[in-house]
Amino acid sequence: MTQIINGKDVAASVIAKIKAASDTLEAKSGVKPGLAVIIVGDDPASHAYVGAKGRMAKECGFNSVQHTLPEETTQEDLLKLVAELNADASIHGVLVQLPLPRHFDSEAVIQSILPEKDVDGLHVVNAGKLATGDLETGLISCTPAGSMLLVRTIHGADLSGLNAVVIGRSNLFGKPMGQLLLNANATVTMAHSRTKDLAGICRTADILVAAVGRPEMVKADWVKPGATVIDVGINRVPAPEKGEGKTKLVGDVAYAEASAVAGAITPVPGGVGPMTIAMLMANTVIAAYRKAGETPPAF
Repeated sequence: MTQIINGKDVAASVIAKIKAASDTLEAKSGVKPGLAVIIVGDDPASHAYVGAKGRMAKECGFNSVQHTLPEETTQEDLLKLVAELNADASIHGVLVQLPLPRHFDSEAVIQSILPEKDVDGLHVVNAGKLATGDLETGLISCTPAGSMLLVRTIHGADLSGLNAVVIGRSNLFGKPMGQLLLNANATVTMAHSRTKDLAGICRTADILVAAVGRPEMVKADWVKPGATVIDVGINRVPAPEKGEGKTKLVGDVAYAEASAVAGAITPVPGGVGPMTIAMLMANTVIAAYRKAGETPPAF
């Protein structure tokens, strides 16, 4: 019987731990974790994400701050705001919601955030720490960190002897996910759009992670029987069965057919998605503990 990996349940257990850690830190040192989120422009999806992050931060007992800037904001003004938040001792995490409007140099903005406040885990210092196996002093990108927790619910912390395949090589997800799996002693193959015999490579995987952004690309015959499948894709596709003009969310894995072969699989929605916000909160509380000179909780 295939195990459905419920990201909502795992995320809820992480959030409970964060709330307790936040309360402990405030009681012990008077420090309340602070998260500042900057959003530029009026993209509805970005505003929905930012709203969810703000609500969760308040639920965790954080000082939650949102800066909403007009689309015509200049690069200089955005960098100035980041600099102010970098200097604000009450703020432990700074997040700039991506994508930014096209006239911004997004990379320059991300790299302007202090590494110790980079709760998205995208600064080159944090990426470099992960690449060199330092999981203790940096901050890890939220979606890979959350995906790794889901892998651990099935396989535990030590993945020795297991083959893992990651489809996708983005800096945002694919590369850090590969590093986390490698750090847990898995044998890792990084696959992508240029990989020869992609389906054949995937069939070698005890742990298959799909992050390609193509709806239901991974079919049942790509999945090794009994494998753990982590689907990171979120794709909105037409759903005529729901009525004219209706849509639905699907992953990068053809869930209905792959779940008949896999040993464990994440659904979309309800799998990796809830973990991303949970790990953002985890990074914020970790950053607050470090700033207060306390040993941060492990997740």
